[in-house]
Amino acid sequence: MTEDYDIVIAGAGHNALICGAYLAKAGLKVLALEARDVIGGDTITEELTIPGFHHDSCSSAHALFQASPTMRNNELQLDRYGLHYLKPDPVVTMPFEDGSSLTMWLDLERTVAEFSRYSKRDGDAYRRMIAEYDSVKKIFNQNQYTPVGYAPNLDDALMQRPDGVLWLRRYRQSAKEIVDEYFEDDHIRAFMSWLAFMTIQPVDRPYTGRLAYAIANGRQYNSWTTPIGGSGSLPAALTALIEDHGGTVLAGKPVHELVVEGGRCVGVVTDSGEIFRASKAVVSSIHIKHLVDMAPKADWGEMFVRGVEQWKPGFTLFAAHYAISEPPLYPVGDERTPVVAAGIGESSDNMLRLMNDIRAGKLHQDTPSMLVVNSTAVDPSRAPDGKHTLKVLSFFPYDLTGGGPARWDEIKEEVAQRNLDYLRKFAPNLTDDKILGSHIESPVDLERRNRHNWHGSCHGGDASPAQSGAMRPVPNWASHRMPIPGLYQTGATTHPGGSVSGGPGRNAAWVVLDDLGLSIETVIANTQEATHHA
Repeated sequence: MTEDYDIVIAGAGHNALICGAYLAKAGLKVLALEARDVIGGDTITEELTIPGFHHDSCSSAHALFQASPTMRNNELQLDRYGLHYLKPDPVVTMPFEDGSSLTMWLDLERTVAEFSRYSKRDGDAYRRMIAEYDSVKKIFNQNQYTPVGYAPNLDDALMQRPDGVLWLRRYRQSAKEIVDEYFEDDHIRAFMSWLAFMTIQPVDRPYTGRLAYAIANGRQYNSWTTPIGGSGSLPAALTALIEDHGGTVLAGKPVHELVVEGGRCVGVVTDSGEIFRASKAVVSSIHIKHLVDMAPKADWGEMFVRGVEQWKPGFTLFAAHYAISEPPLYPVGDERTPVVAAGIGESSDNMLRLMNDIRAGKLHQDTPSMLVVNSTAVDPSRAPDGKHTLKVLSFFPYDLTGGGPARWDEIKEEVAQRNLDYLRKFAPNLTDDKILGSHIESPVDLERRNRHNWHGSCHGGDASPAQSGAMRPVPNWASHRMPIPGLYQTGATTHPGGSVSGGPGRNAAWVVLDDLGLSIETVIANTQEATHHA
């Protein structure tokens, strides 16, 4: 069977679909093929535990996405396709073993007051940190949402500012250095270190300094941005948009091979042998560790292959999903209350020990660091009346000492139970009788669920300096064009990397349109014009 399209996209995660949406709005005939039976990649919502309980299998918060031009300027009008967000208040809380807690609120001054309970100096420092990043975040955002090579590099852009030298240093520093410079109380240092870690980059590594500013700033303004109906609402809206513009999105179509003719990529072959041809371009969101095996090595070139061989997965996740009869209640002020997100970190020293244990292949479970998400606290549509979903994310190595990845199948239930027991120190109401069902996924299970989660990384791979910006995925191939003409790459293995930002998808669409003699600016302008006349 042979089908012809202008554009064939291998994969249907949110970045692949965002790329496809811009291309479809440009009048191109788009086909997106998803390997799994459900569309969305790592932005999906499923009944993992009990029928009627809808869990976000991977991503939950879409806070980074709110800063993207796609959302900020409503470039795709995704609200017309059912995508709507909630901004919970409180945003996130961190309880401590001493019985205290630290809570971020959407009201900046209320958050400052929380910090000031521990240290007046730290409250003032937090307000100053938010304001300082406000002054420069436009530059960082432009870097994130512009293809590599299409604008001045970040260093040059920062140096246009009077304080550019200061920011050159700040973003090269580690998040830990930034946190320690601004704050003195360890409750606050633990909270800010944990927050900076939420893109799963080690906070003690150089070039993570921006994260100490950016994540706190984004959460302060956009909250723990929660899509109504679940994370899967984003790919559902994008799919509806693509289909509304004459495109097609198919699930259960894993791509097995690239069709290369005359030195050019002209289509893909699925596992079942179906051939889908593209007259203008093929766009891949397949992980580069797999993509490089889908065409002869000679077609890629030696340096590209060697670059892919060096790819590092980075830190990995462990997920436990629960159907529960009541939400966990945390100490917030003088009350116990549900909160959409809770951070468990305990101390800044504990966060550093976590980094070291992951690098050593050890389980860090004496005082585990966790992200606990209770989306139904703000979106009750995801569970039966009065019931709730709960996701407990923790951070463990894929490759364990004393058994390697295979050891996970033996110990994952025990690991999940120890995490749950520790969580009960802060939410003691979460007793066994409140647990109605569970679903546990180790880093190995995350890879089994979605082969893009190579070695358990849900962010495509490490975002070290060696795998960021002009180095992502491979030096000289960071502008979404691949060594095989006609083939482009998007997704978390490309700039600006993982998380739900939409950046790789929009950037890839920009490059493809440019190469086809079209313009993303024209697509956006036409959308705005159509809205004006609607």
